[in-house]
Amino acid sequence: MLKPVTSALSIARADWDRLANPPGAEFNPLVAHDFFRCLEVSGCAVAKTGWAPSHLVMEDAAGTVTGIVPCYRKRHSYGEYVFDHGWADAYERAGGRYYPKLQVSVPFSPVTGPRLLAASEEERRELASGLIALCGEEKASSVHITFLPERDWTALGGQLWLKRNDIQFHWMNGGYRSFDDFLASLSSQKRKNIRKERASVAAAGITMHQVTGRDITERHWDAFHDFYMDTGTRKWGTPYLNREFFSLVGEAMAEHILLVIAERQGRMIAGALNFIGSHALYGRNWGAIEYHDNLHFETCYYQAIDFAIARGLARVEAGAQGGHKLARGYLPQKTYSLHYLAHPGLQRAVANYLEQERRGVEQEQQALAAHSPFRHEQDF
Repeated sequence: MLKPVTSALSIARADWDRLANPPGAEFNPLVAHDFFRCLEVSGCAVAKTGWAPSHLVMEDAAGTVTGIVPCYRKRHSYGEYVFDHGWADAYERAGGRYYPKLQVSVPFSPVTGPRLLAASEEERRELASGLIALCGEEKASSVHITFLPERDWTALGGQLWLKRNDIQFHWMNGGYRSFDDFLASLSSQKRKNIRKERASVAAAGITMHQVTGRDITERHWDAFHDFYMDTGTRKWGTPYLNREFFSLVGEAMAEHILLVIAERQGRMIAGALNFIGSHALYGRNWGAIEYHDNLHFETCYYQAIDFAIARGLARVEAGAQGGHKLARGYLPQKTYSLHYLAHPGLQRAVANYLEQERRGVEQEQQALAAHSPFRHEQDF
């Protein structure tokens, strides 16, 4: 049986986490029940903000939860990082109604991870079919499953589910023992540039601090919220996360959080929020109230590399976009999404567009590979 529920709090934490992060699998904190609960309880991902939860739950005959889909009924396309504004505009100019739509994702988080939370491919197919049925019941125009694993993208993509790619930049740990060991793998010019960038931050009198677990206090969250609001307001207009969210997630997930703080003259001036998985560090948000050359690179990228090396993590996922990351050792990686559009005409038009877009993404990745910062060819 499949049924939608209007809050993650309606789903037992143990059931959600059993399916999202099963024993023996790579642990991703951004698909954990706690993360979704904090987004809802804080009022960040709720109907009022255009993110109305409509999570799909599958149960067997005995009432055991066998599948979950984190799904939202949306009346806009903000906070997703896979852009469909052009599709919405074209459809509405033609007389259609694009919103509401269904969005299967981790709100405000361009992080790859499981979206169809179930143990088997057969169950994941059943969940995907359930999403199409829910689309009809909700009178939605479409369903979008973003940043899902390549495995599910390949298995489900086809006539009903249109396949889309994009590129992110991830740092890969080559078994480095230190940051200098990592630098030694780069070309001479890139190595010199990174050393110069890091030195310029230190020369400005800025010290960096990596704060984790229960060492993160409300004073840190107060400062980070100020950084986030200042930078987010200028960059996006309306930041997605509020002050309450940071306190809630800091209390619920402290052991999975790295907060990088930059200080100058005893004052916190910038910070980056990261989530710690079993294999990866996920860079999520950053902000600053003072602006110094290379502070962003140090706070978001180089400190993350330092931490990943010290923890033995396999990679750092640095979030959406950013070709400037390539010169700093972050390599291009494909991301994957699936899209179902209920109107046959819109489905055909988007399918043609995505076929061309996928070819363009492939060409872009090849072009980026030609500018690898490493001395020896790396796997992309």
